[in-house]
Amino acid sequence: MNSPHGVQPRVIAGRYTLLAELGRGGMGVVWRAQDTVIGRHVAIKELHLPDGIAHEERRVLEERVLREARTAGRLNDPAVVTVFDVVVEGGMTYIVMELVEAATLSTLINAQGPMPQERVVSIAVQALSALDSAHQAGVVHRDVKPGNLMITPNGRVKLTDFGIAQAVDDPRLTTSGSLIGSPAYMSPERIHGHEATPAADLWALGATLAYAVEGVSPYERSSTASTLHAIMNEAPRLTRAHGALGAVITGLLMPDPNARLTGQQARAMLERALAQPT
Repeated sequence: MNSPHGVQPRVIAGRYTLLAELGRGGMGVVWRAQDTVIGRHVAIKELHLPDGIAHEERRVLEERVLREARTAGRLNDPAVVTVFDVVVEGGMTYIVMELVEAATLSTLINAQGPMPQERVVSIAVQALSALDSAHQAGVVHRDVKPGNLMITPNGRVKLTDFGIAQAVDDPRLTTSGSLIGSPAYMSPERIHGHEATPAADLWALGATLAYAVEGVSPYERSSTASTLHAIMNEAPRLTRAHGALGAVITGLLMPDPNARLTGQQARAMLERALAQPT
């Protein structure tokens, strides 16, 4: 297949033909690709580590990414983007994943404003299931945010970017030192410098659900410093979230991780509410 300029498309591992760039972020480029062996389209994340990372630290990061990708590959939940393959070739690391044709929650809210409460409840139940699968397998996502929740047109949720964000949390990494992850979705204990835990993922999901139902992020302020200050000191103001959803969001956003709702508790509250005819 020739591209317009007669340049051959790149082929990874002799089987994945890169077709088009889908997006790029701090940790790499995501491609739409064709798996020529199976004949399906896949998404491929080509890892680009931030500049200025020392060789030794780069190796640590790559190791972690591979480890996390393998772990994500073991997760079997309909709301988790499946990892099919990891390829290390020509000094580059590629993660081959299920291609999800869906908009992110942040794109949907930007375009359409706040979501109806029952839609957010459905998203919450699916996202809680995805996190539960991950946490049971010993994986902490570390970057749950509206940009990492994809919602298909028929309302299915896919949590993506397992194993990319958290690769930057390694204590052996000294030079980068920057906040990776969205400050508005970082739990208070992480801002204090504690290691990410399942409870931190649940806090981030609480902030993400608040954003979905309210149309604004509960802690987003004009600067990173004021955002972090709000997370540490302010209670979220909920005007549109009521009933079980409001209670779940408030319970997930408890500043003390020990006082926070667990994933199972949050799910039980929402499922009870869904079971009660309105």
